[in-house]
Amino acid sequence: MNTNTLQLTTHDLAVGYTASRAAHKIVASGINVALRAGELVALIGPNGAGKSTLMRTLAGLQKPIQGDVRLGDELLQRLSPDALARRLAVVLTERVDVGNLSAYALVALGRHPYTNWQGKLTPADEAAVRHAITAVDAVALANRPVVELSDGERQKIMVARALAQEAPVLLLDEPTAFLDLPRRVELMRLLAALAYTTQRAILISTHDLDLALRIADRLWLLSASGHLTTGIPEELALNGALRQTFAREGVEFDPASGSFRLQREPCGPIGLSGDGLAAQWTARALERIGYKVVAERCEAPLHVRVNGAGWELIAPGRQWRYDSLAEMIEHVKQPQSFSSSPRST
Repeated sequence: MNTNTLQLTTHDLAVGYTASRAAHKIVASGINVALRAGELVALIGPNGAGKSTLMRTLAGLQKPIQGDVRLGDELLQRLSPDALARRLAVVLTERVDVGNLSAYALVALGRHPYTNWQGKLTPADEAAVRHAITAVDAVALANRPVVELSDGERQKIMVARALAQEAPVLLLDEPTAFLDLPRRVELMRLLAALAYTTQRAILISTHDLDLALRIADRLWLLSASGHLTTGIPEELALNGALRQTFAREGVEFDPASGSFRLQREPCGPIGLSGDGLAAQWTARALERIGYKVVAERCEAPLHVRVNGAGWELIAPGRQWRYDSLAEMIEHVKQPQSFSSSPRST
């Protein structure tokens, strides 16, 4: 499969929902995008922008308000259920009650587009199931009941079920929603590797902004106004699209560090000097409580110096020394205390 192959495309797509018997509520429109084989694409944007609505429309679970979705050269709406399942696999956020099924049996359900009315698996089907389980590193889970699996293990099995469909397009809505940070990183890396090694086109919607920036090949950035911007993560950082999209969400994108940070009412500028991890985490702590950290030579009423002996806070005519970062942070939270301190020198 050629890495430039377009697996899913949209043309002037508008998505939304029915607000009344006669009216539609459009949440996003003018969407012209493409999913390519071999790429992991992350759909990100503010809450309420319409990410789940777009994902459900691309998956064929709800109709477009206008425009169309194509899988290859065929309109998604015209495909039969079995034909659609052979072309597109979906993993949704909602937990599905699978009773006492084993992990292997759940993955085997991914073969339903290919089995007969009895659902009997052929040797080729069995091979596809085993291959999918191996691909997500879940061989040890195969015989365990799904109800006994952790959230991370269960999500691996759901991805394996989608892989067992052998569809060239894989859509996942918030696949990391119930996972802790190590499992989120593991799953995102797994999806990126699967996109490359299996040449699938994989689209995920996610709130893991930092992970999406670091791992996804391409971003679909959906704004609160319903406008979709696409590009590689670095491009969207450089052109200001990431900063603009999240500016009203209480989150600010810092293009210098390539990360998101919470917006707070600024306490004013504070100078910082020092090297290494201690200085980096000191800057994080100062920004967390509302200070704008500036370069050492900039004019600032306060300055923090980090060295091997600890932390020093310097104000006009005064200086304080601290043995711990926590102690220094507690002091700078209370600017009125700068006039006196038992640790002043």
